[in-house]
Amino acid sequence: MPSVYDETYRRAQDDPHKFWEAAAEPLYWHKRWDSSGNESGFRDYQWFRGGMINTCYNCLDRHIERGRGKQTALIYDSPVTGNIRHFTFLQLRNEVARAAGALVSEGITVGDRVVIYMPMVPEAIIAMLACARIGAVHSVVFGGFAPRELATRIDDAKPKLIMSASCGIELDRIVPYKPLLDEAIKLSSHKPSRTIILQREESRVQLISGRDLDWHETCAAAQPADCVPVPATSPLYILYTSGTTGIPKGVVRDTGGHAVALHWSMENVYGVGSGEVFWAASDIGWVVGHSYIVYGPLLRGATTVLYEGKPVGTPDPGAFWRVIEQHGVNTLFTAPTAFRAIRKEDPNGSLIKSYNLSKFRHLFLAGERCDPDTLIWAQKQLEVPVIDHWWQTETGWPIAANCVGLGMQPIKPGSPTKAVPGYDVRILSDDGNEVSAGQSGNIVIKLPLPPGCLPTLWNNHAAYELTYLSEFPGYYLTGDAGYKDHDNYLFVMGRVDDIINVAGHRLSTGAMEEILSYHPDVAECAVVGVADPIKGEIPIGLVVTKTGANPEPQAFMSDLVSRIRNSIGPVAAFKSAAIVKRLPKTRSGKIVRGTIKSIADGQSYTIPATIDDPEVIQEVKIALAHLGYPTAPDKTDD
Repeated sequence: MPSVYDETYRRAQDDPHKFWEAAAEPLYWHKRWDSSGNESGFRDYQWFRGGMINTCYNCLDRHIERGRGKQTALIYDSPVTGNIRHFTFLQLRNEVARAAGALVSEGITVGDRVVIYMPMVPEAIIAMLACARIGAVHSVVFGGFAPRELATRIDDAKPKLIMSASCGIELDRIVPYKPLLDEAIKLSSHKPSRTIILQREESRVQLISGRDLDWHETCAAAQPADCVPVPATSPLYILYTSGTTGIPKGVVRDTGGHAVALHWSMENVYGVGSGEVFWAASDIGWVVGHSYIVYGPLLRGATTVLYEGKPVGTPDPGAFWRVIEQHGVNTLFTAPTAFRAIRKEDPNGSLIKSYNLSKFRHLFLAGERCDPDTLIWAQKQLEVPVIDHWWQTETGWPIAANCVGLGMQPIKPGSPTKAVPGYDVRILSDDGNEVSAGQSGNIVIKLPLPPGCLPTLWNNHAAYELTYLSEFPGYYLTGDAGYKDHDNYLFVMGRVDDIINVAGHRLSTGAMEEILSYHPDVAECAVVGVADPIKGEIPIGLVVTKTGANPEPQAFMSDLVSRIRNSIGPVAAFKSAAIVKRLPKTRSGKIVRGTIKSIADGQSYTIPATIDDPEVIQEVKIALAHLGYPTAPDKTDD
């Protein structure tokens, strides 16, 4: 179809209130909004003020009442357990209503927080929707996080209740969730009054009397709960993302704007219609899982796929193609990491030819920068458009994309195309002036943000303003750097802070440095993200030991790796560090992490003029060489 992107984008810019009010009409509102946004105070902008809405009703009950109760809403596909289950909208609604009733029976009401710490099972989605049904605020914590990380989130969200499972299942092992949860509760200052535990047959656990409840027994005994309308501006969920200080930031998602934005995006960005099959191969612990495993597809009336497996190893690199064929997937959304892993194991795409992918139309990639080679390889092998797009936990839905539903524009590998209607993306220099086409700068979004983006941080609005709104008044700071070309295509080049992207997971190197610094033999350290062919980035460390300390290198390194793993979890992928005599610093004492990263990546670099001692660069190069870096030829621009 001819692209209507330009005209749609113009309408969204010219009259955003009218544009988003029209987008809100297909949803069911228990009470229509008084105003689609406030006329002043962009820093505290609220969409659909005065409106009353329930997200669960719009995800489930609305479709049932329109005669689509027998349509499949959810497909659970678990190669690690050999399980496949289908839920119609009616079946899923009934399960959700029971779980919501169980929460009500435990005293959970509107505004109460519920932490969800679960693997990729249908009950995780049921738990999220159950909270939404009664107006409780859920906070899903990725199941790969260690007890301390979970405890930090418990202390911030202060949940009355936690919903969890006995275990998660990986390729070759069972991950015991219940002991991790018990340890997290022991570490946390805030103590939830109840937990509801899903007993999985692969690993049943002993429940603590008086605190732990069995999922199936509790839900079976509960009366189904009806939907509770809540103000459109009230929180739907809190999702924690890594902060530059290592302290997680609780991103708040409002109810009304979120529903409107996701419903609109499913049709206009992803080109997905009601009854079609959409698969986001992500985890519910991340924003992609929230937006496009759970809420987006169900709001649209599409069928969503929940996959408990890996792109390779369950059982082979053809796993994705099996799922697409078996379930008739029309659109897949995953991270470039997945395709790098598939390509590594099946470089010629031989396994693709074994499956019928005739219903498959589009592949969307996001979560990290997509290298052009991966995009081109996927496009060649699949013979469908491969669409890189870009967004953040904070925004909750795409900032820049090739909007399929508006008619595709030419693909430029390396670019997520153009700003999605509703986003006014600008590139500013450090002094706040817009730069010319082709010139790099800070990627910002002119206020107000469209519906669905974060209105604040949980219990920390001051940090919200400081982090996102203070650097460039009138703009939201994405924290990413990049440029626009002469066709207005956006190119996102990387972070401007210490956040690295490991297989689509945003992690703070500052948090890792803090953990390493607690080692009794560590004087100071630096952690940087270096390029990795599979995960996109992985962290490596440079460590200076204390005077007089002489640890045995292998045991010392093993201890450092264990500390990161135990504090953050295996998701950090921290596996190597080197001992150095000193770190490269400017005369003001700032560690030149960018130079370290450039050396490790084999990229051109200039020794900073403010470096305290240029000789330290050679010492760093030797240390990195012992770790196997760079993997590309060294290119020094002295």
